[in-house]
Amino acid sequence: MALLLGIDIGSSSVKVSFMDADTGNCVGDTNYPKTEAPIAAPEPGFAEQNPGDWWDYIRHGIAEVKADAGIDPQDVKAIGVSYQMHGLVCVDKDNNVLRPSIIWCDSRAVAIGDAVAESIGADKCLENLLNLPGNFTASKLKWVMENEPDIYKQINKVMLPGDFIAMKMTGNAVTTESGLSEGIMWDFKNEALASFLLEEYGISEDLVCGTVPTFGVQGELTAEGAAELGLVEGTPVTYRGGDQPNNALSLNVLEPGEVAVTAGTSGVVYGVTDKANNDSQSRVNVFVHVNHEKDNPRYGILLCLNGTGILNSWLKHNVAGGLDYKEMDRMAGEVAAGSDGLMLLPYGNGAERTLGNKNVGASVHGLDFNRHTQAHMFRAAQEGIVFALKYGMDIMKDMGLTIGTARAGRANMFISPIFQKTFATVTGAVVELYNTDGALGAARGAGIGAGIYKSAKEAFSSLEPQESIEPDPELKQVLDDSYGKWNSILNG
Repeated sequence: MALLLGIDIGSSSVKVSFMDADTGNCVGDTNYPKTEAPIAAPEPGFAEQNPGDWWDYIRHGIAEVKADAGIDPQDVKAIGVSYQMHGLVCVDKDNNVLRPSIIWCDSRAVAIGDAVAESIGADKCLENLLNLPGNFTASKLKWVMENEPDIYKQINKVMLPGDFIAMKMTGNAVTTESGLSEGIMWDFKNEALASFLLEEYGISEDLVCGTVPTFGVQGELTAEGAAELGLVEGTPVTYRGGDQPNNALSLNVLEPGEVAVTAGTSGVVYGVTDKANNDSQSRVNVFVHVNHEKDNPRYGILLCLNGTGILNSWLKHNVAGGLDYKEMDRMAGEVAAGSDGLMLLPYGNGAERTLGNKNVGASVHGLDFNRHTQAHMFRAAQEGIVFALKYGMDIMKDMGLTIGTARAGRANMFISPIFQKTFATVTGAVVELYNTDGALGAARGAGIGAGIYKSAKEAFSSLEPQESIEPDPELKQVLDDSYGKWNSILNG
């Protein structure tokens, strides 16, 4: 048996999956830790995690699946890594971590990104970077330079979370073109490292890792890495991708016009195009997609809503009184669409790109103590998340991306029938649900990179939609009216 190992490093947990390369079936998987991984917030707007914890979660996850599924490490032929995007990991000359990772939802560097966009000029940024520098990895590194100079002086390499894990496995400190683009360090116009941006920041190019192809042998497990993970020395790492490009890969979203949607801690709509377009306000972002080639370009337009599943999680822990998500969803189903006038704005997880990097916080509107209950809150939260995604999707449409069908894994918020139907009806998109996830996508990516699959078409030959959800014409009017009122509150 030829097995492919996929690892997906999220901010809530790490998912580990072993997939049979011949059948495409998952033979064993797990999430670790079993409770949500901690995110430290030492100051308002900060969000940090310990990179060493990710490595420990992977070790525990692999050991658990090996024991439960009887995995023989000799059968593992390739490893793929997916990871939370935009994080900053700093290591010294001995590859030791110098400080906690500043992760994707940390908003401390907003002002830094705004300042450098002004100094360089928005037009040049959008022409070359397809984005404003914003609150991305390069800006976070500049924050370290300005606020932690003693740490900055010790930095040998900076990397993304997935680059760090791959380095722990192989000893190689490398990244990808897609990874550089997600850190806003890629010059799309010149197909090279964005030297002009790093120069403006005063950051040496020597701190940036060299690149390897997204698909292909990026390194092999060292003896130390293999011993820690319980795998075989020399097993190749043959794929890595940021979580949203990888989620698109997991759903076989690789060609122009195809769209992937996910609604985990954050909510993302990710559409593929072959045109290097941008949003003039950088409210949605453009990255190098995993299958990009210079002569066959593929770019991902990414809409990110930070406050998605985390809002549902907050309600579970602070409002639901011990109820689980299934019961919360059942109760929400007892409330009519429109939530009887109750509305939630789900912007409570840091600065939001669709709002121009403003951190407006979450808010509740129209609450009536005589009418509204827990159930209304549960439904209004799901509707508010969909409305916020719709708000961003309208920006994507203005960039020329047509969304007719949206593919999603049956996971996180897309487990909820209410969320599925509300999303389809409000956006007008047919939602196709698949039995896949980021870890299985990383496993398939590893198979492509190792040459086990001759093409992406072969890798995804066994992936079929489990269900399609059409927009509901009976709900359309009430939800359109609710969205109009919600939009007025947001922009009032």
